[in-house]
Amino acid sequence: MSYKLFIPGPIAVSEKTLRAMAQPMIGHRSTDFVALYNFIQPRLQALMATKDPVYLSTSSAWGVMEGSLRNVVQRQVLNCMNGAFSDKWYDVARRDGKAATALKFEWGQPVDPAAVRTALAGGGYDAITLIHNETSCGCMSDLAAVMAVVREFPEVISIVDTVSSFSALPIPKDELGIDVLISGSQKALALPPGLSFLSVSERARARAAQTEGRGYYFDFVEFQKNHEAGMTPSTPVIPLIYALKSKLEDIEAEGLANRYARHARLNRTVREHVCGHGFKLFPKEGYGSVSLNCFANTRNIDLPALNKILKAKHQLVIDGGYGKLKGKTFRISNMGDETDETIAAMLRAFDAALAETPAAGATA
Repeated sequence: MSYKLFIPGPIAVSEKTLRAMAQPMIGHRSTDFVALYNFIQPRLQALMATKDPVYLSTSSAWGVMEGSLRNVVQRQVLNCMNGAFSDKWYDVARRDGKAATALKFEWGQPVDPAAVRTALAGGGYDAITLIHNETSCGCMSDLAAVMAVVREFPEVISIVDTVSSFSALPIPKDELGIDVLISGSQKALALPPGLSFLSVSERARARAAQTEGRGYYFDFVEFQKNHEAGMTPSTPVIPLIYALKSKLEDIEAEGLANRYARHARLNRTVREHVCGHGFKLFPKEGYGSVSLNCFANTRNIDLPALNKILKAKHQLVIDGGYGKLKGKTFRISNMGDETDETIAAMLRAFDAALAETPAAGATA
């Protein structure tokens, strides 16, 4: 049985997008591919509000997240950690043999700009990592405030994961001074997983050119050389690039202001509705994500039972908590192609399933 995904990703993919993937194959060194690449490029740049190139990588975002460390870290990286995925970036840096320092915050708490300033002022850092929207706990840090601090340290290259926030709200890369902006296909863009994007500043490319051991597959220098020819360093996932073209056309037709307003409105609708049932938002007040909501399981309901009912009776699924928050929180996505109507239908299903769901640990 198929069911619709209201999880933090992958999320539901439209029939239009799936059809776009079924176009005839082309050679990745052909003029047809160059035309496809050159159609996509300025539209991705507009979404990121950047003049820098936007590279396409056939990988999950973690590929380019790890690759970015290998390209720009020569001395030491400061890893800002406030959830499962930002915590993982610290682990990845250490596995790559990089000197790394963990700047830790409780899950659900935003990255504190003052703490970033104190850490960077200690010296020795040439890079910083930050996850804008930490989906594990639904917490969105104040990116503008953090980047204002990072800009005080010109030797520090910023690497920012916007995987679950990109295209759901404005992220002006150049204005904020972000060096490496990373995103992926399977979140707010509502594409299947397997394609990631990174926009790299000139100074980050210059750092990469002087960094040993950066490898080949995620080498910024290789990306740039091929970008200038309208290509990718290695064979890309062409069907997903067709899907991306279709999605960029959809975004253009909707208009960015309308897209951002829709995400904010649907997010607020879900938040107010679920909180009306006695649940509370998990992240610190004022720092909730706009692409999903993470709720504390304050009523101690049996989340696996809730999802079982949602799947069997309503053909949809939400998330029952991630990592150490499993069972303690649940997450509902509103990103991608969702509308007022689809969110309303999901909430009706949630209400009906909730009425049937026992408390955690209760016996039938």
